[in-house]
Order: sequence, then C-alpha cells, then structure tokens
Amino acid sequence: MTQRKRSRSIRNAAIVGVSTALLGVTAPVTASATGTNRPEPLTWSACEGTGLDPRQECATLDVPMDYADPDGPRIEMAVSRIPAEKPDARRGALLLIAGGPGGSSLGDPSGKGQKLPQRVRDTHDLIGFAPRGLAPSTPADCGLEHGDLATSRLRPWPAPDGSVDGNMTTARRMADACARNGGELIKHLGTANEARDIDRLRAALGERRISAWGVSYGTYVGAVYAQLFPHRTDRIVLDSVDNPDPARVNRAWLAAHEQGVEDTFPHFAAWASRPGNPDRVAERAADVRPLFLRLAARLDREPIPWPGANPEELNGNVLRQTMLETFAAPGRYPTLAKLMLAARRGTVPPAPQAPPEAVLQNVAAVGAGVLCNDVAWPRTAAEYEKDVAESRAKYPLTAGMPRNAMLCAAWPYPPREAPVRITDRGPSNVLLVQNERDVNTPLAGALRMREALGRRAVMVTVDSTGHDAYLANGNACGDATVSRFLATGQRPDGDLYCR
Repeated sequence: MTQRKRSRSIRNAAIVGVSTALLGVTAPVTASATGTNRPEPLTWSACEGTGLDPRQECATLDVPMDYADPDGPRIEMAVSRIPAEKPDARRGALLLIAGGPGGSSLGDPSGKGQKLPQRVRDTHDLIGFAPRGLAPSTPADCGLEHGDLATSRLRPWPAPDGSVDGNMTTARRMADACARNGGELIKHLGTANEARDIDRLRAALGERRISAWGVSYGTYVGAVYAQLFPHRTDRIVLDSVDNPDPARVNRAWLAAHEQGVEDTFPHFAAWASRPGNPDRVAERAADVRPLFLRLAARLDREPIPWPGANPEELNGNVLRQTMLETFAAPGRYPTLAKLMLAARRGTVPPAPQAPPEAVLQNVAAVGAGVLCNDVAWPRTAAEYEKDVAESRAKYPLTAGMPRNAMLCAAWPYPPREAPVRITDRGPSNVLLVQNERDVNTPLAGALRMREALGRRAVMVTVDSTGHDAYLANGNACGDATVSRFLATGQRPDGDLYCR
C-alpha cells in the first residue's frame, strides 16, 4: 500500500469516532503462538497528508491472519509513532488503543496524544495503529446495502410495538452479505487476535514491555492483552471501562446502554431546562423526560421526511439514536435539543453529514466481525423478544434496543475460541478511570472490570458526565491522577473518588 493511500485512509478513519458504531469451536490459540515467526523491525517513513504532526512516522507490520496457522496467509497492520521528545530520558512506548470496535488510533500520536503531559511525551514513544481489518491495514468489507449502514440498523431498534421480526430479517440479510463478501479475513477479526497483533507490534518495536492507554472498547482490548501477556505490560490505563463478562462480552456492552441513558438523562434534563439556554426545551427539568417520550412516540406514528439522512425520515428510533450519540459528551447536547425543538414544529434540521460510504462499509465490517466472532449470540427471535419486552418496561427511554438482535443473531461462523476471562493474575500495574455518568460504558460495568482485575488494579471514579474521561470529559483530579501514573508509575494507595 502506498504512503499516500495510507495517509488518506488515516484522515477518513478519523471521521468516525466510534463504530457501529458480535457447536464446532476450534482449539483455542494460546498466547505463545505469537512467539513464532518473530516480526522484522519496523521501517519508518514520513506520513503524508494534512492534519498530522510532521514528527509522526508510519510503518507497516505483517501479522498472521490466523494465529493457529502462523505460517499461513499474512495481513498488514498499519502503525504510527511520534518518538519520545527526550531520547536520553526515554522509558519506552505508550500504545494508544482506540474504541469501537472499528476505531483507529493511527492519527492519535498527532491528536489526543499531544494532550498528554510533557513528561509523558518526553519519556514515551506515542504509538498508534489501525486494528486488523480497518484501513489502511488490510481492510474488511461486507458490502452492505446503503440502508443497512444507518446506525439505527447496525445497532438496531425494535419496531414501535416491540417486535423484533424485522430486526431478525435484517440480521440475516446483513450476515449473509458479510459471509458472501467478507472473505477469509472476516472470520479472523476479534479481540484476542487484536491483542496478539499488539504483542507482535511490541516485539517489532523492540520493547520488552509496553504501556497502553485504552479507551472504551480499547479498555477490553487492553485488559485482554494484559491477561494474555501479563509480563509484557508496563503501565496500563483503562479509560471508560467495558464490562468484561466472559459469558456475554459485547452483548453486555450493548445492554449497558439502557442504564447509561438513565444515569445521564437527568444531567441532560437539567441543561435542557436551564434559563438562558438558547436550546431550552422545557421550563423544568422534570418535564424533559416525559416530553422526550411523547415526542418519540409521536415520531413512531408520524415520521417526518428527512431528505439526505439515512434513513430519510426522522422517526422515533432516529430520535432515540440521536440521544445515545449526543449523551457521549455534554458538548453535544445541543444536537439533541435542536432536533427535539425542530420535531415539535414538524420540521427537521439539515441532514447530518456522514463519512464516505467506503469508510462506513469498512468500519461496519470490522465492528460486525469483532462483535460476532468474540462470543456466540442467541439465534431465535423468542429469546430477543423476551429480553426486549423486559427492557422496554424497565427502561422506556431506550425502547428495548440494548437487548435487541443485531446481525450477530444470524452470524454464520461459530466462535473459534472462548472469550478471554479477565482475572487478577499478573502484575499490579493497571489504573482504571471512569466517569460516574457515561452512556456508553456505565459505572456498573466498570465496577465489574475492577472486580475481575482484583489486586492488579486501582480505580478512579470521576464525578463527571460523558464518555472518555481522561483529558476529555473528566475532571482535574482524575486527569492529574492518571497523568501521575503514566509519568511516574505512582497510583493511589486504593480506589479513589474524584469529586
């Protein structure tokens, strides 16, 4: 792949913050499989393209497609770095692990990595990468229909009456497309293989141990890496933390949205009713929730045409999906408020801009491969109908979506290995940082990760709202605690609450 194509793909991947946004099991692959065919040292060259720090360098690493067949077909993994700014004080490499599945950190050494304190940038190479399947690494593609690229289809919502029949039909169509167009690579996407790729990268970098800052789904990747390769880890930060439940894995992450919305909605309601707010939707915070529910129900019955959007109508589920997306950061609240105000008038704002379709196809394929290969999903509509009904009754804001069937309900490939169980075995070098109100990775799930890691971890809970805590939506106390750990290795003596 040419450097120009790589830089263009970096820019395209940066458009997408998170991805979509899933018995005949072969013998599990052991961590030691990465010890064969030791990778060659990386050859770095300048990264072309706009918006990148001129110091950022790019390289390509070959990794096995299938770690059970390390001498078989290879795929490319695109990586990047900005070297430590004080070579004489260099400690090692800090890997930036993006969320998703389907997120890339390839541009992060130039981006979020530059928010890190100077003493961390002085002593650590900042390393980014595009996970397997995500361009400009060897790309995966399911060739989905345009309508199936809508977030409300990739993360599907039940029908207004709670039926999942349409979702099961969509799941079969999308899974068939992935089987038809995804090739051999789609079968080998998954968190454990991403962790093995990371260890190949560590070896290619010439590092005995590696530090990491994983965010959102990247916290699960980081935890799996620390479980498979515990003595290859230095300082591990898990930021906005996924539930590591080995029985459900990503099904638990999807289900968590119902609690995440409940945790966050009061904060939005207070903002949306504040006097002087130009996007004020109600005079009292207590009125915002019933207003939202009435508006969503009305849009279920009477959608408003929305030319240029996908789907090309504002219906109740599109409003609910917008709620999920805007709750990721308080700075996005105006998007939901403006949509509510427009819908009350029977109008719509300009259609939201979407990334290029090729990028959406690639991200959707990676998300599907990881979510569906990591763990087996229920196969029958009856199982989802029961869960959706319970969710709709208890959490009306999310209308059953968090327990619904996605394309994994019809995925044609059984998991090749059992999910990695996160345990307390390994060095005590993990720091968790978690906002109290996080729509995507709620505090309840983070506490499950804290419990699983046991003595290996210390947890910082931050009195803040939004997804991504460290150097983003957290607070000064949480940021200072994480920065101190990355710079010095010093953690709090015990779990800490940052008010």
